[in-house]
Amino acid sequence: MPITIPELKDWTFSVDYEGIAWAVADREGESMNALGRRPTEELDKIVSAVEGAEAGEVKGLVLISGKDTSFIAGADINEFDNFDTDDKIKDAVKQTLELFDRIEKLPVPVVAAIHGYCLGGGLELALACHWRIADREEGTRLGFPEVKLGIFPGLNGTVRAIRSAGPVDGMTAMLTAKMLRPSAARAMGLVDQLVPTRHNLRWAARKAVLKKLRSKGAPWWKKLMLKQPARGLLAKQMRQKTAAKVREEHYPAPFRLIDLFETCGDDPEGMRLAETQLFAPLFISDTARNLRRVFKLSEMLKADAPKGKFKPRKVHVIGAGTMGGDIAAWCVVSGMQASLQDLDEGQIEKALSRAKKLFKKRVRGKTAYESAVARLIADPHGKYLRQADVVIEAVAEKLDVKQKIFAEIEGKAKPDAVLATNTSSLKLEQIAAPLKDRGRLVGIHFFNPVAQLPLVEVVQGEATREDEIGKACAFVTAINKLPLIVKSCPGFLVNRVLAPYMMEAVRLYQEGQPREKIDQAALKFGMPMGPMELMDMVGLDICNKVGEELSLAPEAQGAAGNALASLVKQGKLGKKTGHGFYEWVDGKPKRKDMQFSDAELTRLGEELVAPLLAEAARAEADGVVADADHVDAGVIFGTGFAPFRGGPLHYAKMKSSAAAGQAAA
Repeated sequence: MPITIPELKDWTFSVDYEGIAWAVADREGESMNALGRRPTEELDKIVSAVEGAEAGEVKGLVLISGKDTSFIAGADINEFDNFDTDDKIKDAVKQTLELFDRIEKLPVPVVAAIHGYCLGGGLELALACHWRIADREEGTRLGFPEVKLGIFPGLNGTVRAIRSAGPVDGMTAMLTAKMLRPSAARAMGLVDQLVPTRHNLRWAARKAVLKKLRSKGAPWWKKLMLKQPARGLLAKQMRQKTAAKVREEHYPAPFRLIDLFETCGDDPEGMRLAETQLFAPLFISDTARNLRRVFKLSEMLKADAPKGKFKPRKVHVIGAGTMGGDIAAWCVVSGMQASLQDLDEGQIEKALSRAKKLFKKRVRGKTAYESAVARLIADPHGKYLRQADVVIEAVAEKLDVKQKIFAEIEGKAKPDAVLATNTSSLKLEQIAAPLKDRGRLVGIHFFNPVAQLPLVEVVQGEATREDEIGKACAFVTAINKLPLIVKSCPGFLVNRVLAPYMMEAVRLYQEGQPREKIDQAALKFGMPMGPMELMDMVGLDICNKVGEELSLAPEAQGAAGNALASLVKQGKLGKKTGHGFYEWVDGKPKRKDMQFSDAELTRLGEELVAPLLAEAARAEADGVVADADHVDAGVIFGTGFAPFRGGPLHYAKMKSSAAAGQAAA
């Protein structure tokens, strides 16, 4: 009698004529698979059915996906907030741990056939299977992103990753949170077999079941590092590398993972138990809650882009300076064709040369690299303008120049092409003045360096039509950036909020605070870079201009005057000239070795960010973006504001609540 499981919504289950059971993950109403409560309960039913089958009735079980883009992309983050105590976490984890153990103990072969994203809990499930097959398609990625959410693998993934890949590769995969290509995962041992495409997965899985293939795990020589004193030395190196990237006080998860490895690395059973004990308090910590919030904010911005018919393929950029050239290069990295126009052909050549360096870093394989080079087209006379789906002006911040460009190109561009300016300070209404159709102009404001910063401000002028904003957002998501819709106003959101923070740093410097102390205080707070170094990186001339435009230039202090304006007058513009607040040597700022107490740095850090918090609140009140969540998203992804604090408005709210609680107590 055939095995059937009624009322499955997130899986389909069948046993074929050869006795192979196929469990297909296809979560109802979702574009991607995730391990939530219902999918896990249904998988439990599937495992029970295989366990209860008569001898010989089921020869093996294959877990495969019915989705185009994911095997299982991790746990369902939307359910995380339901678990707010250690006991609730341990309870939920215990049930899933028992399920994964039952999968591992099944007497018949269990094969994971992986296409698309296999991340976090999805990879932990795959590691509980006996054999793992992945396709080599570009969209297939494996990894443990948990540390980015303030936790580490908590479904015994720590034990199984080390068992499969060895201590060095297994720990590296968990500590770095990198999404691995299938070939890299195979080289590590996280995957046992590769096939060319998703269409080969079923046949390969069938053969693996019939041959009763089982992974042998990491070779003996990899496991040598599990023994002391090698394990202790390895843990020490891991701590040093991790501490060079993040502070333990801000991001404790990777450090607790290293503690777990050092204490229990050669004791799998002890490590299984200790994993849950360390995992639970991390899960309910403020850091993890805030990092989950940041993830949800990124998903919110992606959702702001309409899923319509506009699918840009060709981009034309006018202005081949650093910003314009880098925008064009990034569009090419994202799979588009980009033509680059400039009166100075030398500028175009510099941009093309710079782009090749980016392609070598971001594009894999000789053929793909050559294709990228071919898709970035030098176009000094604008011949490709008429073909473009998106036209971006990125010339100097001169109103008359920008107005002239748009007046010339309006009639040449395709009627449905997006016309965009990358202005960082001029009002859209002024730039659009000479256009016949002013509703067509939109701002698409990138941040420097284009390849690294994820946010792009999509600026809506008074006349800009909603459909043009929608198309601009669709373009931004198509190049793998996060679109933030902002009102046309001085500084938009990011520069408006960041400028008071930088000017406060200048004020403190003028009052005698050492630049090293100011930068250390910012790092202590959780900023990715100190404001003095940041201003040198951006360019002091640009920072000074923004300060003047927003009427934030620091008041002159004595004979030295305004320190920022003074350096600009001397031609000391920061990193690009070798001198600014710091002297720059070999691309790095030359600092004095200065030590300060934690209390001093904490106090100064709070003082530094106070103007930023206040301006963020004013920006929300002024309706620069849709709401407080969009303010937080913009400031986090546009400035790097300490992600573990959840955004400036969220942080200010939590701080106020804590102060009120203390006062009441």
